[in-house]
Amino acid sequence: MERSYGSGARILSIGIASTGVLTFAYFSVASHVLDAVAADRLDLLWSVMFVIISVIYRPIEQLLSRSIADRRARGLERQSLGVPIAIQTAFALIFLAVALSVRQRLVDDVFDGYTTLYWVLVIGTLAYAASYFARGWLAGHRYFALYGGLVFMEATSRIAFVLAVALGLAHGQSAVAIGIAAAPFVSLVVVPAAFARQRRTPDRAAEGGRDDGAMTMRGGTGFAVSVSGIQLAEQALLNAAVLTVAATSPNPTLAGIVFNVLLITRAPLQLFQAIQTSLLPHLAGLEATRGSVAFGQAIRRTVLAIGGFSGAVAVGLLAIGPFVMGRVFGQDYSYSRFGLALIAVGMGLHLCSGALNQAALARGQAAAAAATWLAAAGVFVVWMLLPVIGDQMLRVEVGYTAAAGLLAAGLTVLYRRGTAATAATAAAVA
Repeated sequence: MERSYGSGARILSIGIASTGVLTFAYFSVASHVLDAVAADRLDLLWSVMFVIISVIYRPIEQLLSRSIADRRARGLERQSLGVPIAIQTAFALIFLAVALSVRQRLVDDVFDGYTTLYWVLVIGTLAYAASYFARGWLAGHRYFALYGGLVFMEATSRIAFVLAVALGLAHGQSAVAIGIAAAPFVSLVVVPAAFARQRRTPDRAAEGGRDDGAMTMRGGTGFAVSVSGIQLAEQALLNAAVLTVAATSPNPTLAGIVFNVLLITRAPLQLFQAIQTSLLPHLAGLEATRGSVAFGQAIRRTVLAIGGFSGAVAVGLLAIGPFVMGRVFGQDYSYSRFGLALIAVGMGLHLCSGALNQAALARGQAAAAAATWLAAAGVFVVWMLLPVIGDQMLRVEVGYTAAAGLLAAGLTVLYRRGTAATAATAAAVA
């Protein structure tokens, strides 16, 4: 199991890192084949879609990953997919109803009258329901190579559309944008290979065991809603500063600079998805079979690795942060090396919170974890709206790091409570 977790994390890291590079290349090429205004519309389309799919579809990925891994570890019958399918379908239909009800407003006010961009948003978001369902199923069965293949195929198919425009085989904003909607459909080509692999490999979960842990609609919905709250809170931590600065700053360029500074957090979080994806089924299996000691060792190793990484980033930013930021983004802005290092500390706390969050999900503490995330995000939003610190960039740097620290502290308390409960249950059984 240790080898499965380590190799799974490595495979997914390669797949997701490659996907990140290809996604960056997609928007980079798009900025050259489209004019600046059209490229901005494409950025906005992607940003809106990414927030939506993170909030409404990532919960089902996590639900499937946890429940399938837990049942396989316990040797129970294969998990029925009826409840997750029903929840995912409900989320997709709610999105569709809302999107249709505000269609004209989205077309006119968000996409400047371009109906094609609206339909790319709608069709692409609906297609991601199947893609994220497949991700959860693959993660739960530890098919990490196929999971990496899914996200890689998604990114590869998306960039094919913008390359077609660059080569003159197609033209215009719509041709580039359609790649965003087509990508989740193409990514599903790995699913038949996963089913074929499952048929070839005997499943321990089918060998027997009393089926006393079947997922109920109430339990599955509660978990999914809680994880939706977690995803919403994380988006607030990443985006509230940009939005509040854009709304209140007399400097029209400051919001973009804040966004650039928070890329110090965004980029590692993107790569950390690989660890999160492999960590949840790993922890669920440990909790089911080996108890709190092995569970705690996995969390400690992850947190120590994050601490080392964030410490190195903080030192690097102290040394050359302003120089690098100025050269990469080319803006005439005086970055504070201490402020950048503070963001790196906040990034480390945020990543540690992600690991502790997976521990809470594996132990069935999703509701308590969601409350902790939402509280930290709420404090951060209020902080950004109050002029406690006049310098808005410093307010972002202090506020984000403090909110991430508050989040990490709350999840640490929850983790220790879960460990104590597990130990008490084990003692009672013994």
